[in-house]
Order: sequence, then C-alpha cells, then structure tokens
Amino acid sequence: MKKWLMAFFVSLSFVAVSNAAIEIHEFDTLEQELQFKELGSTLRCPKCQNNTIADSNAELAVDLREKVYEMTKAGKSKQEIIDYMIARYGNFVTYNPPFTVATSILWLGPLSVVLFGFGFILIRSRKRSSTAIKDQQQWDDEKEARLKALLNEKNEGDKQ
Repeated sequence: MKKWLMAFFVSLSFVAVSNAAIEIHEFDTLEQELQFKELGSTLRCPKCQNNTIADSNAELAVDLREKVYEMTKAGKSKQEIIDYMIARYGNFVTYNPPFTVATSILWLGPLSVVLFGFGFILIRSRKRSSTAIKDQQQWDDEKEARLKALLNEKNEGDKQ
C-alpha cells in the first residue's frame, strides 16, 4: 500500500512539472488579433537571436509578447509598435533592418560577393579562350610544316 501511495505522489509531481503556462490573449477586434499574430511572427527575440517572439519561450520573448499585446489593445498601430521595439532593442529586433551605414554590409555584402564571383568567372573564361586560340595558332604555324615533312617521308618510303 505504501508503494502505491508513493507512486501516486511521484506521478502527481511529474504532472505539476509538465503543466506549462499557456498564454491566452483576448482582443476587441479581429484586426487587433491579426496584428498581434503578425507582429509575433515578424519581431525577433533579442535573446534567442534566430527565433521570433512567437516561437521563443525565453522570458524576454514572453515580456515582448505581453508588451505587444498591451500596445495592440491600446490601439497602437503596427508601425508604432515596431518603432517602440527598435527604439528599445535596436534594429536587430526586426528581420528586415533598414538601410543605414551600420547595416550596409548586410545589404551590399551578398551583392558584392555575387558580382565579384561573376567577374572572376568572366575574366577566367576569357583568359582560357585566349590561351586556347594561341595554342591553336601555334599548332597551325610550327607543327604543320613538321607534319607535312613526316607525311612526305612516308609517301617516299611507300614508293620504294
């Protein structure tokens, strides 16, 4: 009997630990709910770095979701909420940072790598084609006479 009672209390302790908090948000309008969901999937968690605030379970993400909820309920627009988050956490909180001097490498880096690679391939292919033309001309000029001489020797050897 004691074993069963002990097993019961142990199982209850596991149930209490596994009970996760579920956030429930109520909105006045459908537009507010859609705005909250959109902001949750477009704002980045500063702590998790590659998760949205909707996907992250970090305490900071929970706080950010709550702040977005409060601001949405207060009637703030999407851009006002984004501006507030950028002012507080920097451009990192958005997945599309604006074009500034600090973020220029993010925007221009991939483009410069593609242009550099294309230029490298273009220069290398032109160099190869010019080398192939030189090799072909070298054959035509120098080796043609040798080939004719060898053929003449063979023809003379066949006549005898």
